[in-house]
This record gives sequence, structure tokens and C-alpha cells, in this order.
Amino acid sequence: MSKEQKEKNSDNSSADEKKDTRKSQKEAGENFSFLQETVKTKKKSGKSRVMQYIRNILYGIIFGIFACCSFFALKPWAEEIFYHDETKVTIPVEDGDTAQDDDSQDDADDSQLSTETAAEHYEEMLDSMYSIAEKAEKSVVIVQATEKGDWTTETMNLRQSSGVIVGENSREILVLTDALICKEATHWKVTFNGKEESDAALKKQDKNRNIAVFSIDKKNVSDATQKRIEVATFGNSNICKRGQVVIALGYIFGYDDGLSYGVISSKSQEAVFDDSQCQVLSTNISLAEGGTGILVNLKGEVLGLIRSDVLKDTGSRTANALAISDLKEVLEMMLNGESVPYLGAYGNAVTEEISEQQNIPIGVYITNVQSDSPAMDAGIQHGDIIQEIKGMTVTGTASYTKAIEKCTVGETIKVRGQRRGSNGYVEVTYNVTIGSKE
Repeated sequence: MSKEQKEKNSDNSSADEKKDTRKSQKEAGENFSFLQETVKTKKKSGKSRVMQYIRNILYGIIFGIFACCSFFALKPWAEEIFYHDETKVTIPVEDGDTAQDDDSQDDADDSQLSTETAAEHYEEMLDSMYSIAEKAEKSVVIVQATEKGDWTTETMNLRQSSGVIVGENSREILVLTDALICKEATHWKVTFNGKEESDAALKKQDKNRNIAVFSIDKKNVSDATQKRIEVATFGNSNICKRGQVVIALGYIFGYDDGLSYGVISSKSQEAVFDDSQCQVLSTNISLAEGGTGILVNLKGEVLGLIRSDVLKDTGSRTANALAISDLKEVLEMMLNGESVPYLGAYGNAVTEEISEQQNIPIGVYITNVQSDSPAMDAGIQHGDIIQEIKGMTVTGTASYTKAIEKCTVGETIKVRGQRRGSNGYVEVTYNVTIGSKE
């Protein structure tokens, strides 16, 4: 056999072997196919994917709810166990406290301008009030009680008080002041505007209300002073109210030219005299012990007479003034040289309501009768009900006072009323001779 044939036979033999090997493998795979596992990917539809997302979201929400409840329930316990630091207190800083360059500078300028404007307005207001006070001071004088010595001693000043010029005529200037200046004195002098002094004479006084009127002869007053002074204008103290701005002038601080501003703080008090009463204007203005003066409104009108003993039982150290409207009737008499009528008995009003409740007649229930007074001399007693004076009906303290002021000193009048007896109240009539308390 040739060499080429041998090689050919050898190649054919190798090919047959390979073919037999593949055949054997194929048969073996067919015989053991139950031992092989093939994993195939399951194809999901779009609907199943959406449902899976929804389930995941629901699971997350449920988990979140349970987690929140757990944290909320366990928070106090956890804080008590693990957290012991105290909470630090802080105060928030306002924006306005922080400097803001241009804006802050503008605000500062505006604030300064506002403050300056307010200060200017306040100064203008004070200047205006001072102008009113200066004009009103033209009516204010100082009255001094003096004791004349002999040729070896000088005149001695015993006491002094503020006065106000309330009238004048062709012959005299009339000054109203405190009647205490009359006590144990026989000579007086008046100082006008802190400059010129002139002798004064007592014209009339009413010790019941503690007021007095002095007369100064115009011949003893220079023309310059007469041109400088003015007669005061009386205001209506009945219409003034709490909080109203007032000016106090005179001997209020222990020196002659005292001046102060304030307000009326109360009108509820009354000064009670032997047979009358007078409203009191209380203020927040300080008053020295023994101080006197006048109270004026912003029109320069006199509203009251300041005295330190007006409300002596209260221990007040503020200026209290007798309301001028309640004194006008009496002042008119005194300025005309007439004596003020005096009865010497006073009491409380019995209104309709009190009359029905207590079964007491309407009128004035007498609570106080002064010794050696016209009332006592006529037989008026504590507990009597006064209902008529000189034909004028009395229903309260105001009508009682007015009826007395209508009388004339020295005349005898009839006073009617009622007195309680064993069988109730009975009518009584008194014959009273009106006196005066000078």
C-alpha cells in the first residue's frame, strides 16, 4: 500500500472516531435529560407591575404609621432615660434691635425729629400756660397781718395769705382772702404784684366760711399799679370736671409768687359749715402747710379759693379749693358791705326715697346745732325736720342754704318743720332772728 493511501486511510479513521464520539454524547444527553434544569425568565404583564407598585406603597404607609405610633409612645420614656439636658431659654432678637446702616439711620433721624417736635410742642404749651398765669397774676395779691410798733421798733408781720382782687369802684379796691388773717390782728397791708404795698382795712368777714374782704383806698395806690392790676373774672366751677387742667397761684409753697400746674383730681368732697356747705375742688398740686392761693382755669378765670384747712380731717398735702360758684351769693353781700346771714344749724337731706324707707318727712334732718346760735335760741333741736324758711320750701341742703342766704341779718323769720313725738311727727314753728358770724 502506498504512503498516500495510508495517510488517507488514517484521516478517514480519525473522522470516523470524531463522528462516533458526537453520536455517543448525543445519545448520553438523550438518555439523562431528566437530570438537567433549564431556568427560564417569567415574563410579567403591565397590570401585574402596577399591582406590585401599589402593594409596595401600601406596605410603606402601614410601616410608617406603626413607626410614628411607636416613636410617639416611646418618646417620654426615651427622653427620661437618655435626655437630661435642660432647655435653654432664649429671647428672640427683634429686627429693630439690629443696626441696618441706611434704614437705621433714617429711623434714628425720624425719631430725633419726632422727639424734637414733641418737645417743641410741649414747650409751646407751657409758654401758653405761663402767659395765662401771668395775666391771672395781675389779680393776685398778698395780704399781711401786721403789728405796729412804737417809734423804737419796726412793724412786725404776724402772718400772711394770698388774696384776689374781686372788685373796685371809684374809691376802693376790694380783695378777697382767708379770714384767718384777721385773727388777733388790727392792721393789714396788701402787696400788689410783689412790688407796691398799701394799707388795707377789713370790710367784711364771715367766720362761718372763713373768708374776708379787705378794702384798699385808691388814693394810697399809685397810678402805675392801678394800671397794672386787674379785677379777677369768676368762672363756673359747677361745670369743671375731673382731669381738667388748672393753675394754682399765690402763697401755695410758702412764698409769695408760687405758681404750679395740675389737674382737678376730684369733685366728690364737700366742706360743711354751720348752716351751709361748699363743693371742694381737689387737685394733684402740692401745697405747703398753711398755704393759700387761687385756682384758675386755662381762660384765667377763678375757679376756687385754695386753703390748707379745707379738708383738714384728711391730712391732704395737696391743694384743695372752695368752689367759687358756691360762694358767689355770699361774696356779693360782702362786697356790698352787707353781713352774711347766719342760722347756726345744719343737717342732711331727707329725700323721697329715704322718706318712704324710714317714714320720715321730706326736708332737712338737723344733725348739728351750734351753741349760742340763732337756731338754738329759737329752740331748734337735733332731729327736727326743717321744711320751710321764710316761706321758701326746703327739700334738701341746697334749698336750705339758699333760703338762709335770702334772709337779712337782724330780721325775725318763721321756720316751719316737724318734730318726732310719742305719736309720730308733729308740726312745729320757730321764730328765728337771723344773726351773722363776723
